[in-house]
Amino acid sequence: MTYHSSPAPWCSALSTQHSVAGTWLGVLEAQGFKLRIVLKITQTPEGKLVAKMDSLDQAANDLPIDTITSESGVVRFEARALSLSYEGKLNDDGSEIVGNLKQGPATFPVTFKRTEKAPTLGRPQDPQKPYPYSEEEVSYENTIDKVRLTGTLTLPPSRKPVPAVVLITGSGGQDRNETLLGHRPFLVLADHLTRRGIAVLRVDDRGMGGSAPGSPNATSENYAEDVLAGVAFLKGRKEINPRQIGLIGHSEGGMIAPIAAVRSKDVAFIVMMAGMGQTGTDVILMQGDLLQKASGSGPEMITQVRKAFEQIFAILKAEKDNVAAEKKIREAVVSQMATMTEAQKKAFAPVLGTINAQMKMYVSDWFRYFLLFDPGPTLAKVRIPVLAIVGEKDLQVPPQENLVLIEAALKKGGNKNYTILLMPGVNHLFQTAKTGSPSEYGVIEETVSPTALQTISDWILKQTTTRKRANTRKVG
Repeated sequence: MTYHSSPAPWCSALSTQHSVAGTWLGVLEAQGFKLRIVLKITQTPEGKLVAKMDSLDQAANDLPIDTITSESGVVRFEARALSLSYEGKLNDDGSEIVGNLKQGPATFPVTFKRTEKAPTLGRPQDPQKPYPYSEEEVSYENTIDKVRLTGTLTLPPSRKPVPAVVLITGSGGQDRNETLLGHRPFLVLADHLTRRGIAVLRVDDRGMGGSAPGSPNATSENYAEDVLAGVAFLKGRKEINPRQIGLIGHSEGGMIAPIAAVRSKDVAFIVMMAGMGQTGTDVILMQGDLLQKASGSGPEMITQVRKAFEQIFAILKAEKDNVAAEKKIREAVVSQMATMTEAQKKAFAPVLGTINAQMKMYVSDWFRYFLLFDPGPTLAKVRIPVLAIVGEKDLQVPPQENLVLIEAALKKGGNKNYTILLMPGVNHLFQTAKTGSPSEYGVIEETVSPTALQTISDWILKQTTTRKRANTRKVG
């Protein structure tokens, strides 16, 4: 991230009473997430203001600010690369700058407070080199879609072929470590599993890191073929036991894992981390309710937000033309807002900003597929061992509703070896959490609960060292 404001001449005149030079800490809240922003302002001997910025929770430091000015107590800065701008008012004692940050069509209130020292980002679970296992940069191709994928293969020391897993990221473009807010959960998971004797392949999504972008019209069906290309790659490695290759998918990855598994006899087991049992539409609507409640919205606003997205999803299901769908969505939202009071419109403004910012995503083939997808029929075809875990405090994939449907589908299909677990005290990322709100993700130092890590590795080792078949369900 970086910041930008309307082009203004460099100005040596600061607030008549207070200089803005120094370190400032602000918090941007968007879609339930809290991002801490550190603004570092210095003044040259010539009186010119120069600034850089850290997006602390994204582990992005020293991002350049193109221009920054302070005139008559009004502070403005701009970062053109990210289309970000800020304008705020310096308070009387020079301790706060209160204003708004803009990115594209969205506007967010951000108050910067002067601080002596910026907080640091603690990620104590990140593994440190040298590792007690080998690590290799690898590349292979999804020959069906002609997409080259790049990732990391970690191999435990062993004289005989070992079990292996392919990690599958959640929705949106993700790198091989599933990096989010400074956390690298797939790095932590891969390290844990490899230390326990399980080889791990983690891969950059299409268009991320070293992987090719592929078609802009790709859906989860295409991503399942990417996964199977990874399975085929592992089968060709002499270090890997070809009969013990499994999949671990997180969030959307937990939806993709069963899709891939029913297409190939080479998949020996799957782990669904916060995977879906509900349809995509139901998951998003319930997620919206939970996130609105967690952010402090009352029943009235929760109802308004759900109504808006129910209308959006109905339009997307009925209107196949993207231009027409966008037009109808905008008209529906405007019509709904016309019935609101001024107070309701003000409370709804961040939701409107989200809708505008994500409009192109809504009409994408990927999102249209996700809305209509029902995991049940696919899960009913899965005959291999399945571990399905969801955090008790998960607000993005409602735990009880999804675990019940996952179990019902597996049971209906006659699966004889599945384990269903509700994991106490953890959120969507499987961090030990207080509320489960995404606003906690970056603040929590733990990347993945040790209990979750142990549960996954114990289960995989059980599947790869014994032929016992049994169903298990544990809640709490």
